[in-house]
Parts: sequence; structure tokens; C-alpha cells
Amino acid sequence: MVDVGVIIVSYNVAGLLRKCLRSVLASQGVRLTVCVVDNCSTDGSADMVAAEFPEAHLIVSPENRGYSAANNLGIRYFRALFPPPRYILLLNPDTEVPPDGIARMVAYLDSHPEAGVAGPKLVRPDGSLDLACRRSFPTPEVSFYRMVGLSRLFPKSRRFGRYNLTYLDPDVETEVDSVVGAFMLIRRQALDEVGLMDEDFFLYGEDLDLAFRIKARGWKVLYYPKVVVLHHKGESTRRSRLRSIREFYRAMLIFYRKHYAPTSPRLLRWLVTAGIYLRWGVALAVIRLEGLFPARPRPPA
Repeated sequence: MVDVGVIIVSYNVAGLLRKCLRSVLASQGVRLTVCVVDNCSTDGSADMVAAEFPEAHLIVSPENRGYSAANNLGIRYFRALFPPPRYILLLNPDTEVPPDGIARMVAYLDSHPEAGVAGPKLVRPDGSLDLACRRSFPTPEVSFYRMVGLSRLFPKSRRFGRYNLTYLDPDVETEVDSVVGAFMLIRRQALDEVGLMDEDFFLYGEDLDLAFRIKARGWKVLYYPKVVVLHHKGESTRRSRLRSIREFYRAMLIFYRKHYAPTSPRLLRWLVTAGIYLRWGVALAVIRLEGLFPARPRPPA
């Protein structure tokens, strides 16, 4: 039986995808199979995978329907295998995993049968922590502290620093609300219980939504920092900043309306929705101002 079915959704990051696949296929101590879902790239990514990595199963989507829809193609592929993998790993193409990283994550989940999801410590190329690798759910309270800047002003506060759990030691394993979809190892049983990813989420929020549904079924989500994964982060979205901002705030609205609005008072629903739209408008205004007044390059020292 295959231990892990690895799903890598890629969009116009052929160079990073090549590095990611090399690292995954060099994994030791684990039985895995890889499915690459190319989300209608125009940079030759699909041809590169077919030519250089024939051992990977390649799905070429005729259109970019978003991260959730593409991952669902991979999930359906692995569900059709007999027997299906014990775990599904959602992995971004801008990551590089250590040779024993996936095996150690599998062993960790094997030793924690109460957990449905686990994620490692993710670091940026400069060695800094990718804050998204361990998160709380964006409740109205947590989101408010984030939107007004209190989480940045008081990152060590247990009240204000909950968005990215910045008050916790990043090297201590802990139970969290969610890990990030850049490396999200999911027990197949937990995934079978909650179903596919919600395709209303195009780019952001789908991992939070999946973790929310898995925790609602009684499973735990664990952060395991003894495995460290490199995350270049944002290469696909950086090329379309306006689209990225739109999908981020649209995801916030979807998540709130799906999980919190039905039990919220009408006034709170109005305030939260208005706040999201206000932040969305401010973010767009900042981009337009940056376009009108681009930063001048600094003279050489």
C-alpha cells in the first residue's frame, strides 16, 4: 500500500516545480506517489513534468478553476486507486522538502491516531518563519485584531496574537486550528468523512475551511516543527497582485458567511461584512497609489 499520495497544484512556476518534484521524489523511508495538477499554465510546466518526471501522474486542467478545484482532481485520482493511499499530502510547488521530511510527518501522524491533519514548520529562503504554517480560525474577534493591527503591535499577546499564534514558540509542537495548505498532510479517513475541498474558494481560505470541517468531526490538527520545509511562497500570486487581493478578501467573506454568520446577530453580520469590504477597498487603493507614485530606486552606496 502507498503511504502518501502527494498532490501538487502548479500554475506558471516551472522552475520551482522542478525543484519541488526533485525533492519529493528523493524522499526516503516512505512509499509515495505523486500527482501534479497543472492549472492551465502557459510557461511549459506540463511539458516539463511529462518530459522530466514520467513517474509522476500528470493532470492538465483545460482551465484555471482555482486551487480547491485542482486539488479535488488529485483527490479523486487517488481515491480511484486500489488500495488508496493512507494519507493525502497537499503540497505547493514552491516548497522543497528534506529527504526524510515526508516519512517523519507520516510517522508522526501514525503515532497520533487522534489527529486528522498535521503540518511542519515552514521557513522562508531567508530563514524566517512562514507565519501561516500554524493558525487560528479567523473568528470575528481574531479577524478584528488582525484587521486593526493589534496582532502586529502585540504579537506576543495571547489575546491579540492568535491569528498566526505568534505568542507561541515556533519550535514547540502544539495543537492548532489549522496548518497551511502549502504542506498539509491529511489522514485519508478524515478526508473521506468531510468530502472534497470547497470549490467556492478559488485561492485562499480553502485550507482553513477543510481544517474547520475536519475538526468539527472530532479530529485534531497538529503542528510538528521538528520537520522543517522550505517555502519560497507567493510566486504564483505575486504576478497578479490585484487578483490575489480580490481572492483573499472574497475568501474571508465566504468563510465568515459559511461558518460564523448563521449564528451571529444581524448587527454583527453587518459590521463584519462592512469591515471586510472596507479593508478590501483600502488594499486596492494602496496598490493604485503605488502605481501612481512608484518607489524610487536607491542610489548605490
